[in-house]
Formats: sequence, C-alpha cells, structure tokens
Amino acid sequence: MYKKILSFTLSIILFFSFSIPVYGAKSNEPKVEAQAAILIEADTGRILWEKNAHEPKAMASTTKIMTCILALESGMLDDVVTVSKRAARAPEVKLRLKAGEKQRLEDLLYALMMKSSNDAAVAIAEHISGSVEAFCEKMTQKARELGAKNTVFKTPNGLDANGHQSTAYDLALITRYAMKNPKFVEIINTKQITIPQEGNYRSYYLSNTNRFLNEYPGANGVKTGYTGKAGYCFVGAAKQNGMQLISVVLASGWGARGKEQKWVDTKRLMNYGFKYYKKVCLLEKNKLLKTIPVERAKETSVSLYSGKDIFTTLNEEERSKVQIKIDAPQSVEAPITKGQKLGTVQVSIGNELIGTVPLVADRNIERHDFPTSLKKVLNNWLKLTKYGIIIGEKE
Repeated sequence: MYKKILSFTLSIILFFSFSIPVYGAKSNEPKVEAQAAILIEADTGRILWEKNAHEPKAMASTTKIMTCILALESGMLDDVVTVSKRAARAPEVKLRLKAGEKQRLEDLLYALMMKSSNDAAVAIAEHISGSVEAFCEKMTQKARELGAKNTVFKTPNGLDANGHQSTAYDLALITRYAMKNPKFVEIINTKQITIPQEGNYRSYYLSNTNRFLNEYPGANGVKTGYTGKAGYCFVGAAKQNGMQLISVVLASGWGARGKEQKWVDTKRLMNYGFKYYKKVCLLEKNKLLKTIPVERAKETSVSLYSGKDIFTTLNEEERSKVQIKIDAPQSVEAPITKGQKLGTVQVSIGNELIGTVPLVADRNIERHDFPTSLKKVLNNWLKLTKYGIIIGEKE
C-alpha cells in the first residue's frame, strides 16, 4: 500500500514537472503563448527576451509595416494613385476601392496601417513599382539591407502565399527601422481620420483597429495581423521613462481565444521589459579614462577621453557584469592632434559586447626634437627671406 501511494505521488510530481512551460517558468519571465516572440529595446536593438525568434513563420498583415515604410521612402505623399482592377478585387479586409478610382498616396497609407486595407496595399505596390511582384522584390531587398535575412515577401498585404514569411527577430528589425521615420510614427498613432485630407476624391472615415494604443501606457504602435496560416499576430511598441520597446508575437492562437491572446502576450512582454530593465549610460562622452606618456615633446603626457556615449538597457543582475576594457599604447610620439584617436575602449556585459568607442587626445602636442627644431628654424628663415627681411640687410 505504501509503495502504491509513493508511486502515485511521484507520478503526480513528474506530470506537473513536465507540464511547466519553458517560457514563463521563472517568476520574472513573461508567459507568452505565441509560437514565436521577441522583445527589443529600440535605440540599441538589444534583445531583452525571445522565444523561437529566428523561426520563419507566416506574418499576416504585419507585412504592411514594410509596405508602408518602403512607400514613404519611394514615393511622394501627394502622388495620385489610380486603383487597378487587381487592387479593387483584393479580399477583405478592404477599403472597397473601385477600379479607376484615384486617391493620394498619403491617404492610402493611412488606410493601409489604420484599417489594414488589402486593396490599398495592392494599389500602393503597383503605383510604386509598376506591379505587385516588382514591389515585393523591392520589399525583400530592403529587408536584406536591414539585416532581416529570413524574410521573403510575396504579397504587399500579408495574405498567405507560398514562401511569404518572416521571423519575430526580422520584424523587430524592420519595425525598429520604420519607427525612425516621423511620418510612419504619425500614421500608426492616428486614432481616427477622414480621407482624402484634400482634393475631390471619394471620402472614407478611418478608425484605428489597434486596441493597444488605448489600452497600454505609452503605447505608440504598431500593426495587427491575422490569416488562417499565420494565426493572430501583433507588432507592438511602447515608450515609458525614455525607453522605447518593440515587441513581436507570431501565432498567438486562432479563433476568439487567439484574437485576445495576442494582446495578452504583448502586454506581458511590455510589462516584463519596463519592470525589469532600465536604460543606462555605461560610458559618458569626454570621460577621462587614461593618461599615457608622450615622447619627443616638451609635454610629458597626454590624457585620453572617451569619444562618445555608450547607452544600453540592463536588468539588475547584468549591472554587476559590466566590464570596461581599455586598449591603448604604452606611449605615443608627438605630434598629436586634439581629437586624434589613440586607442579604444570596449564595454561588455559578460561575454556580450555592447559597444566600442575611440579614445581621443584631449589637446594638440607639438613635436620637439633636433630635426623638428631645425626644420622650424629653416622655415622661419625662408619666410624672412621671402619678404626681404634678412638680418643685416640695408636699404
């Protein structure tokens, strides 16, 4: 009887032990149900948390982040876009644009990001590159330039297509880049608008479908997404106390539960980031770090200062692991120019390199030796000769 009870107890313990999820198992980690997710700090790009972040997945309408930023960089906001039959036939969600209808590019970008209009995405792609296919090639190329190596775009609106994929990490990179564009940020944070804002084109009222903007303190983006293949996805952004975070959740689920879970996952990621991480200056610009001897000069030493600031985002545990490594010569020879690089300083957290900055000289130091002194005498003599002012010369 005792053995049966012990065996049953062990079985229960083992069951619950293996049932604990990998992500969220620790008390201070977010429990995220999305199949892939990531949280980064926007200024530095540092990854604060991730789950299957490099696993390629369908990404639904989060695709439109790239569509929007590429259009902002490739076209003029006042461009007049003529809607094609192909654009008008795009499936829901759509603005219900009609073939032959004309709209300003800027207004279509509001529809693209606020209402996730699939027809607007096609119209924009055709206007910028002449065809959807050419625009998607341009999107993929742009992703490569940003370091998003596992991203391939086959549609400008995110509808499922063979080979259309990205990763949580790649989407974070793309979004980080996009949010440096003030117009992009303005569009994604607009709560409601009527387009066109000018002109005599057909009118549409738009309200932003991004609930996150209203439900989370400091929220300032970005884009929802859903397809049958991708499930519910969301790229979020929020800023608190000067720290800008970007989150990505892919495949948070399907059905009514998945639709709600993408918001839950995103808020858990943001709560985790803002609670446990702080933006810290690890090295200040113009900070005196080392003094080294100077040879062949009247002055005996030169001071080396850090050439720029190094900021990063740290949790409490990482603060004790910060290391500063100075690489500078034992001595230098004059002449030295103020601001001249004479070494480097590396800042790391454990084995993670955070940044490298130059060590620069604090002042000019002239060379002082026999050849240099002789050269100065000769130069001065030549200047005197040029102007006819030679010692002992009489008129």
